[in-house]
Amino acid sequence: MEANISAHMKAAVYSKAEAGKVLEIRDLDQPLPKDNEALLRVRAASVNPLDWRMKTERPGVDVAGEIIAVGKNVTQFKPGDAVFGGGKGAFAEYACARESKLAPKPEGVSFEQAAAVPIAGMTALQALRDAAHLQAGQKVLINGAAGGIGTFAVQIAKSFGAHVTGVCSTKNVELVRSLGADRVIDYTCEDFTEDGERYDLLLDNVGNRKLSAMKCVLRPNGKCVIAGAPKKMSAVFTWLLKIFARSLLLRQNFKFLIANINRDDLTTFGELITAGKVTPVIDRRYPLSGTADAMAYAEEGHARAKVVITFE
Repeated sequence: MEANISAHMKAAVYSKAEAGKVLEIRDLDQPLPKDNEALLRVRAASVNPLDWRMKTERPGVDVAGEIIAVGKNVTQFKPGDAVFGGGKGAFAEYACARESKLAPKPEGVSFEQAAAVPIAGMTALQALRDAAHLQAGQKVLINGAAGGIGTFAVQIAKSFGAHVTGVCSTKNVELVRSLGADRVIDYTCEDFTEDGERYDLLLDNVGNRKLSAMKCVLRPNGKCVIAGAPKKMSAVFTWLLKIFARSLLLRQNFKFLIANINRDDLTTFGELITAGKVTPVIDRRYPLSGTADAMAYAEEGHARAKVVITFE
């Protein structure tokens, strides 16, 4: 472990209040890495629905930064390395992350770009490659194409050689088209479940459609991968049961995906960015002191792609 680590840091912390939980910036002791962890000086972090849905005091998973200390069992990294991946309490000046959930930050990729990747990027990659086994020439519909997962998914699907249709609001039509979508549907003007088009894959990042409606847009052997969930955690269990029942009763391939942040896929994603096949899209940047505003903006559900917390 590297010595001379400052004892204190500023971090975003949830505290209980009469109106519910409140996010505020506090002075805390720096965390110490466990044997299989690295301690990062955070250079950027990004916001995900997980950050406000999970009942944790210290939000923040997506992180990019410089390693300043490592646990005794860490062999792949050393102090001074620039990395990105999944951490704990990443909305802070310092955060710990497991070695298995970190990868080297590629040269030429900014810390902000790298921090935008982990949850949304892994979800998009694993949904298309692993859950759906997307092939060149197949037709894919991406509902929520302008969001964090969606902007990555449009680009990855195009790099796989698929024909991509993206669904988004009016203000995001040009963005989704610029990412490579062959067709863009403005959901304020057109309902993608009623236009008669059929797809090999529907990637749903919104969670606002009935399963029966999503079935109607699939070809006979089509697959539906669902990455978006209801906003209220209390509704998720019932929602998952419906997906399971639909899969059994209709023999339709419905899958619910939770991203697995791991070094191999982070490395793969870094290669996609370096090769120019994928470019992280950042909507807004906030300082650590503006974390509550960043979370509120993202929670409204209308952010374009990723919202990033930046550090000096």
